[in-house]
Amino acid sequence: MKVCKDLKPKKVFEYFEDICSIPHGSQNTKAISDYCVNFAKEHGLKYIQDEMNNVILFKEGSKGYENAETIIIQGHMDMVCEKENGVDIDFEKDGLNLFIDGDFLKAKGTTLGGDDGVAVAYALAILDDDTLAHPPLEVVITVDEEIGMLGAEGIDLSMLKGKKLLNLDSDEEGIFLTSCAGGLTAECTLPVTRKSVDGMEYELKITGLQGGHSGSEIHKGHGNAIMLMGRLLKQLADQMDISLVTLGGGLKDNAIPRETVCTILTDEANEAELLAFVKEYEADLKNEYHISDADVSVLCTKKKHTTDETLDRTSFVKVLFMLRNLPCGVQHMSMDIPGLVETSLNAGIMTLSKDTFALSFSVRSSVTSRKYEVTDRLTFVTEFLGGSVNISGDYPAWEYKAESKMRDLMVETYRDLFRKEPQIQAIHAGLECGIFSGKIEGLDCISFGPANFDIHTPKERLSISSTERVWNLIVEFLKRSK
Repeated sequence: MKVCKDLKPKKVFEYFEDICSIPHGSQNTKAISDYCVNFAKEHGLKYIQDEMNNVILFKEGSKGYENAETIIIQGHMDMVCEKENGVDIDFEKDGLNLFIDGDFLKAKGTTLGGDDGVAVAYALAILDDDTLAHPPLEVVITVDEEIGMLGAEGIDLSMLKGKKLLNLDSDEEGIFLTSCAGGLTAECTLPVTRKSVDGMEYELKITGLQGGHSGSEIHKGHGNAIMLMGRLLKQLADQMDISLVTLGGGLKDNAIPRETVCTILTDEANEAELLAFVKEYEADLKNEYHISDADVSVLCTKKKHTTDETLDRTSFVKVLFMLRNLPCGVQHMSMDIPGLVETSLNAGIMTLSKDTFALSFSVRSSVTSRKYEVTDRLTFVTEFLGGSVNISGDYPAWEYKAESKMRDLMVETYRDLFRKEPQIQAIHAGLECGIFSGKIEGLDCISFGPANFDIHTPKERLSISSTERVWNLIVEFLKRSK
């Protein structure tokens, strides 16, 4: 049975539920891309599907709008796939389990993908409705936005005629975004060597953190499980002799990691001291994060006496040095816009293999020189320790334009519909508008969307009533764009 069948706007939620039934995490977008292509075929629309799975759909202007300026509607088809512990889902193969909770649409135990499936749903609903008044439309749906805006970087836009772009990738209703930070992904890799050690095995886990979007929520001070695990291991190693067997945490570099786990070997005689340390460390974290992460916990589980391959002393110290000295979190606040984060970075993925330790960072800044300054710090420390850094997904900031006819019309439309003033803001999170502006000369952009909370976490929830209001706003804006 369709969960969204009675929700309004009917077509928007119908398409959104379809999208949620199709696996569409980053780098797994062929099926959702083909879904968009099949939609175009069924509706007799011209389309382009490139080798990356980006899709562009075209529709002529409605009667009386044939010669109006073309409008580009844009969003991305990939989602961040996060789940709660114990949730049985294979994001590569399974759809989401939707349910309604009051005014919110949610997915049981997982992210919802309202970021940015709702943009795709809006676009398809507009293209599907021949009763709407609108200019010629060019709908651009990109891939792999969540891992460095790779689709936007690689897409060919030379065939587009539009100079006005509606980006539907924002998550606060009534806020129109007019600029955003640029960013990149930096993967810091360190070679490690191992030695055979005999001892009692213990599993250490940091869990219960809130996580969140590494751009739009980095200022909230949520604990980063990777950094907190580095702190735990360093302080523990200062007290007793321990050897590291496994270490890992985080799933996406643009999601603040909620959990990390490691296994260590130590003398069983250290157990009482170990348990006391873990209890004390947990108390410290609960005190430090009592507002942002009240449910944080540190667990220690005794496993078995064993002989295993652990990091040798030099490798272990280097790993600890990276975790304790690489920057993470907010680095600079904007001097132009009060309260706006200018520069930040997030350690989002940590892995330890037989011979390699790796940390993946999402680096963001609205000041290009600061973005590269932070990246240089990552590189300097990593290379000093004998490692290397790979940079990918480098995208530009979207700069504010003092004059924008599109923004003026959107503000006027919002004011007339809702009898209140919208907010015009910049955002620290990355948006594809910067890349599009670099590819289309003279492009006029604005980014907005319905209220969507706790994105990139399993607590993500999309407001149903807000989705309808934003739909009405889009429809009215297109009607006025003659």
